[in-house]
Amino acid sequence: METFVITLPAIVIICFFVFLAGFVDAAAGGGGLISLPAYIASGMPVHLAYGSNKFSSACGTTLASIRFFRNKAMDIPVALLAAAGSFIGSGIAARIVLMMDDALLKRIVILVLPIAAVIIFLNRGYGEENNSYTLPKRKKIFLAGVIGLFIGFYDGMVGPGTGTFAIIAFSILMKYDLKTASGNAKVLNLASNYASLITYALSGNVLWAAAIPAAACNVLGSFFGSGMALKKGATFIRPMIIVVMILLMFKIVSDVVL
Repeated sequence: METFVITLPAIVIICFFVFLAGFVDAAAGGGGLISLPAYIASGMPVHLAYGSNKFSSACGTTLASIRFFRNKAMDIPVALLAAAGSFIGSGIAARIVLMMDDALLKRIVILVLPIAAVIIFLNRGYGEENNSYTLPKRKKIFLAGVIGLFIGFYDGMVGPGTGTFAIIAFSILMKYDLKTASGNAKVLNLASNYASLITYALSGNVLWAAAIPAAACNVLGSFFGSGMALKKGATFIRPMIIVVMILLMFKIVSDVVL
């Protein structure tokens, strides 16, 4: 267990950025691009920052998932199947990340992001309509499990951008509209967050003094962000996804270069 004492001003700054992260994450994913650097900037050891961030993110994602569920903006069977795969993938990855350096994985992600950008560019109309009913049932089951497993593993290993990748996968591969894809992604991300959180918490890598107040702020941000996503749909979610992709690319390139 890593010992670290945090100051009140640092907690306040973390809470502000975690609120903003909750808003972004609830709509388009990628909140970790904002919240994780905030934890690390406080001087917190990296593993402690990862664990604390998982706790606050899990709380916010729980609220967002409930809102999407109540508004029937998710395919529950698909979301739950993806969540099961995500829980397994994330749990395995979180155990691995506690023992390894992730520089190689970040370099791989740099190669993957341009491919994702090209897919988005070539599918400009993705997410406008829900055409998931055109997929055979077996294919939907297979894709849901695979999406959950791989994206859950990515979440446990790296984290930032998980929700965004999930939304894109559900929209392009499974033909969901962006609002329903966001709802499915919330359940998937919720499972991966809790799988990773359990691993970090059991190893003593959560700084509760910062994580608990930050979680309250994340929940508040998620409330407003999910509300905008449910109200505006694709017109709000798609631009947010593009912004998150740009931020993710910038962060990973900066990490590798520096």
